Formats: sequence, structure tokens, C-alpha cells
Amino acid sequence: MGLLVFVRNLLLALCLFLVLGFLYYSAWKLHLLQWEDSNSVVLSFDSAGQTLGSEYDRLGFLLKLDSKLPAELATKYANFSEGACKPGYASALMTAIFPRFSKPAPMFLDDSFRKWARIREFVPPFGIKGQDNLIKAILSVTKEYRLTPALDSLSCRRCIIVGNGGVLANKSLGSRIDDYDIVVRLNSAPVKGFEKDVGSKTTLRITYPEGAMQRPEQYERDSLFVLAGFKWQDFKWLKYIVYKERVSWTHNIQREKEFLRKLVKARVITDLTSGI
Repeated sequence: MGLLVFVRNLLLALCLFLVLGFLYYSAWKLHLLQWEDSNSVVLSFDSAGQTLGSEYDRLGFLLKLDSKLPAELATKYANFSEGACKPGYASALMTAIFPRFSKPAPMFLDDSFRKWARIREFVPPFGIKGQDNLIKAILSVTKEYRLTPALDSLSCRRCIIVGNGGVLANKSLGSRIDDYDIVVRLNSAPVKGFEKDVGSKTTLRITYPEGAMQRPEQYERDSLFVLAGFKWQDFKWLKYIVYKERVSWTHNIQREKEFLRKLVKARVITDLTSGI
């Protein structure tokens, strides 16, 4: 009996030692990262390979954003008025904010996706590694995966993204929302019955499987369904839908956990997991 008590106490002491060691190591690593951030000089380069100034972060994004146009844009778009559509303005502003921005980047996955080296190197949500066969099968039967010819023919497109919060309630902004060329809605955001406040027009509905509408009649006939795939099951789910197969919700829990561990290790969802 005495031996069991001794072993138990030894294991408890060992566990306590490991926990304290982990906390000490984590605090040391955090302090090291902060020290590196404050003492290291990180150079960022634009798409042409030119060095960016200190006003950009290590990823190349502009550190301080304000409502004023950059000097080079203020001259060209000096008469930029609210609601006006200026061809080239959005891409020019995006280039000023993020010089690495590449305008020719396709909006949707198409049959040339195998040439996209940047996204084929990484697993979802950072890329499409391991999804080649699924995407090829999906694109083989989805012949239309671009904007409609009517939208493509516009020289300048005015877009609006309508969120799902209650801030639009009783604002009567529906008619103003419908005035935009492209109206983007997210997940299962309702429209019917709320047209006065949220509008009745839906050009794109961006969703992921868990947030998608469950009944076909809830989708707008003249809208485009856009899947935002950020995990490997999402592409599989889309294949089930396209081929009208039975949707299987059986998940490999171990793969999910491993996927989350990679995100945490990459410091992508640290803030989300800090309270768990």
C-alpha cells in the first residue's frame, strides 16, 4: 500500500514539474519573440522586388490606414465622390495598401488551378494541397464558375458586402443596397421578409457547409453560390452536392485535431484558442 502511495505522489510531482516547465518554456518563447520583433529589422518587398518603407509591416501591408487617398491616387481620383464608380480605383488602392497585390489573381478556382504554385504548396485554408482530384472532379461538371457575362461586361463594378448583424434592422436601406452592381451576402443571411432593410438582390452568396442554407427554395434563383473552402471536408462536401451524392458527416476526429494543432503552431488561431 505504501508503495502505491509513493508512486502516486511521484507521478503527481512529475506532472506538476512538467506543467511548470511548459509554462516557463512558453513564457520564455513569448519573450524571445517579442524581443525579436522589437529589435529586428524586417524588410518587405513589393511585387516588383522593390524594398518597402517602415510604414509597411513584415508581410507588406500598410500599417496605418485612414480615409485619405495616397498622394499618387489623390491626383488621379481627386473628384472621387461617394458612390461613384471609378475604373481601376479599387485595384490601385489595394496596391497602395498591399504592394504585393496581384491584379490578375483569379476570383474563383478554374481549370487552370494546377498552375497556381502559390496555393498548391499549402493545405487548406492556406491553399489546395491534397485537393487536386476533388477540385478536378468538381470543375469537370460545373461548367460555369465565373461571373455572368452581364457583370463581366461592366467596365466598373460597384460592390457591397451585406453582413448578418442586426445593425440594418429598421434602417430602410434595402433600396440603396439593391442599387449596387454586385451584392454579396454571407452564409444563410435571410432576405425574404426583410427586403425593406437588407434589399432583395443577391449576386453572390458566400458560405461554408455548416453555414449553408438547408433547403433549395431558400436560395435566390439569379444568384451565384460561392463555397469558401477552408478545410478538406469542405471540398468533399461540394463534390457530394455537385454529383448529388449522399452527404456523409462522419469526421476523422484525429485529423481535425491535427489540423487545429498546425494552425496553433503557425500562430494563426492563437487568439481563438487562448480562452479554451
